[in-house]
Amino acid sequence: MTRTNSHRDLRIIPVRLSDDIRSGQSLIEALLAGLTRQRLTLLKGDILVVKHKIVSKAEGQLVALDRIRPSAASRAWARRYRLDARVVELALAQSRRVVRRRRGVLITETRHGFVCANSGVDVSNVDGGRHAILLPGNPDRTARRLHRELKKRLRFSVPVIITDSFGRPWREGLTEVAIGLAGMQALEDYRGRRDSFGYPLKASVEAVADELACAAGLVCGKLEHTPLCIVRGFRYRAGRGSARDLIRPAAADLFR
Repeated sequence: MTRTNSHRDLRIIPVRLSDDIRSGQSLIEALLAGLTRQRLTLLKGDILVVKHKIVSKAEGQLVALDRIRPSAASRAWARRYRLDARVVELALAQSRRVVRRRRGVLITETRHGFVCANSGVDVSNVDGGRHAILLPGNPDRTARRLHRELKKRLRFSVPVIITDSFGRPWREGLTEVAIGLAGMQALEDYRGRRDSFGYPLKASVEAVADELACAAGLVCGKLEHTPLCIVRGFRYRAGRGSARDLIRPAAADLFR
């Protein structure tokens, strides 16, 4: 995939892994092995995009569904909408608060501060329905660790973005978003700059980490077994950015 980015081509390069990630496994070792097999090399200026499921698997964020005992309320809700009561119960347990619960859709705010369906609890691409996978415990911290490990190995900085698929208000379908970030700024603030007609920009703040997550999602896909992507050619702003920078504060959120 290519696009023009300030007179440069933007490339998204998928990295395939030979096997599923197991609890306790090193993601850096798996990444480097995948790069070697594909005869790829990380270069200065690259960005590494990692799907959260391999992070969660490596961190042991799997829950056996047969060990979940749903409450009566979860069973009633699941029965009404033909859902798995165990997943409902797990989603509630992983939430900080329920944002909306209607017509079989459960929107929650997670402990991380993300607002998403089912607290990010998922059973797809895990093991056929025996286990559910949770979000990483602290995706920003994991991104910082991966960023440090890569810098130690490569002797230069490679920003890391950890992603998940979220739905969006007012729009159909899922898109990738950044839930963990290290080594670059999450936002590009254009306020105070002037457009090509000289008009001063007043409200333009671009969520570049989310946009890069989406671009990588087009290449990694859902069923391609490519949970890692290299973004090459994007002029990012280095710095101590985090995915929390993308969460709108409650005081500025018109919908809370």
